[in-house]
Amino acid sequence: MSALRPAAKAENIVPPSGFTAWLVSATAIAMAALAVAALAASLAAGRLAERWSAELARSSTITVLASAPDMDAQAEAALAAAETTPGIIAARLLTREEQADLLTPWLGTSLTLDVLPLPRIIVMEESEAGPDMESLRLRLAGEAPDAVLDDHTRWRRPMVSAARRLGVFALGALVLILAATATMITLAAQAALAANAQLIRTLRLIGAQDRYIARAFVRRFTLRAGAGAVIGTGLAALGLALMPDVAREAAFVTRLGPEGAEWALFLTIPLIAALTAFIATRMAAFAMLRRLEDG
Repeated sequence: MSALRPAAKAENIVPPSGFTAWLVSATAIAMAALAVAALAASLAAGRLAERWSAELARSSTITVLASAPDMDAQAEAALAAAETTPGIIAARLLTREEQADLLTPWLGTSLTLDVLPLPRIIVMEESEAGPDMESLRLRLAGEAPDAVLDDHTRWRRPMVSAARRLGVFALGALVLILAATATMITLAAQAALAANAQLIRTLRLIGAQDRYIARAFVRRFTLRAGAGAVIGTGLAALGLALMPDVAREAAFVTRLGPEGAEWALFLTIPLIAALTAFIATRMAAFAMLRRLEDG
């Protein structure tokens, strides 16, 4: 903590206001808000991958093709086979009205579905152990030859993979945000040091050490970055909290805002911003002081 408590005389060489001071604060606010968005996106992507995996892993469908001459009879036979298969908790045949509701978002309400060759669809809910899919396929082949069993594997894997890649992308964006923050604060610290080069030389002449001078910049810039990050984090978190929860109305999406203990992760953003400012300013200060000494 001593590094953040320099003597008042040394701290006076750092401008309390001006372009560099506002630059650090504005950068911290903006970058903290972006970091909140990136972290929220990463957490949401993780939840989305888990939800998609869970929803699709424990469900499957049987489709009786519309081209079947005895489609309704085969649908009833397939339903009976599903209901008597171990590992299937529930199975039901979708009505024409339910199928129409599923197609409405794509086809609208003006199209008469009677002109479409709609198949019969059976939706099944599986237990944790799940059914023997190969055995069910063989049974359907004998009792309902035009029925197609779909365990959603071909849909689940790419969807879960895409959600996980989105999470990795969001984490990568978070790293880039931290790097950009460090760069902006470094430039601001260098500008402040260069603007006060003559005063720094005078302090050296009267015996001030580089460590003593650098601590003033480290303290001022670290506190400004930390305060700005608190504001940016608070504003972004408030925005997330006020977002509507669309996950309540859709089974395959998740809210962008964090859930439960995930909110605590946002508290680390101001701390990381302050630590980033501390390291960046310290390195920039000593590098600039060495250049002034060589010059």
